[in-house]
Amino acid sequence: MDPSTRLKTLTEYGNAVEVDNNIPPKRYLLHDFKYLNCRYYRSGLEMVRMADVYMTEGNLENAFILYMKFMTLFIEKIRYHPDFSTVPVTDRATNAQKLREVMPKAEKLKSQLMECYEKEYKRYFDEQKAHEESERARLKRLLEEKRAEEAHRNELAHKLRLAAQSPLVVAPPIPTDDVCYDLLDQDKPPAATASPATLPSPSSLSSVPMFDRNMKPINLLTPSLRDVTVPRRLIERFKNLAQRNTDDNIETCGILAGKLSRNVLTITHLVLSKQSGTSDSCITTNEVEVDQFQRDHDLVTIGWIHTHPSQTAFLSSVDLHTHYSYQCLMSEAVAIVCAPTYNEDKIFMLTPDYGLNFIRNCRETGFHPHPTHPPLYTTIEDREIEVQISLW
Repeated sequence: MDPSTRLKTLTEYGNAVEVDNNIPPKRYLLHDFKYLNCRYYRSGLEMVRMADVYMTEGNLENAFILYMKFMTLFIEKIRYHPDFSTVPVTDRATNAQKLREVMPKAEKLKSQLMECYEKEYKRYFDEQKAHEESERARLKRLLEEKRAEEAHRNELAHKLRLAAQSPLVVAPPIPTDDVCYDLLDQDKPPAATASPATLPSPSSLSSVPMFDRNMKPINLLTPSLRDVTVPRRLIERFKNLAQRNTDDNIETCGILAGKLSRNVLTITHLVLSKQSGTSDSCITTNEVEVDQFQRDHDLVTIGWIHTHPSQTAFLSSVDLHTHYSYQCLMSEAVAIVCAPTYNEDKIFMLTPDYGLNFIRNCRETGFHPHPTHPPLYTTIEDREIEVQISLW
């Protein structure tokens, strides 16, 4: 597609942001939820940090998309959230400052992308033009060769006709005065008939592959899940830190934070905040400090982890709603459940084709029944989700 249409498509994808009114704009605690990371404002800052990483790595398209999503979310969409008025003034001020930084970056990126697309389009057009000229030259050579072959065959046929009309005796190069020739009637060889050469028809000459202006020079960015790297020692370390609570049949939860590099999300930090819990719930108490820590260390939230001290590794109805608040904002977000009693450690995600939408529309709170078919969530090992989890 032409550069303008291509940039428009990329911009529309960046503008495709939905705000779920059931997720508060600012994180808060809900007794039923283990760790409800309702964080549009926090996720907005993480979008910018990931966009900055893409810029550093030269991935301009992904950087532009994230900048556009950030601006669309906080300029057009978030103000219509029913709880928008509850957002603290300080958070709005921080967000407004970030918008002032992002807008010129996005505008500059837009110009850079247009320039890049124009160069790619010209290069693609030139390549197609060169291919057309090469194809025409090939067909021209083929036509000339066939014409030359036809002329050669016609010439040969003409010589054979002449030979058939002339005597078949040729004077020998030595004296033949004493030699008597008995001229016998010879069968004349049949005159060769030249078969007409098959030439390319005018319609075949016009079938040269032409440049399709609807074709795009390169594949436009398509949404896809990024790889996630989870250190093995992180899970063991978390279980060791939670051992005292596990012995007392109390859940422990933590945040999985990390970095984005070369389109791979790597979990580098396990953040354990102040919390209180029971055998089947966990509530955190120092959200502000956690936010500040991640901001100071330039970390993005990649998921969460918690224990089931006396149960198997699965996602309860409360866990599903908790994880929705992560995965709806980052498609690759993971939920790790450790069940020491059963020696199970599993990595879960909501199924994007069903579970994510089902939980989005579920208005129940606390522990409540959910249908089991189709499955609302899956383990990564089930390979039902196109995301590669690397353990190291």
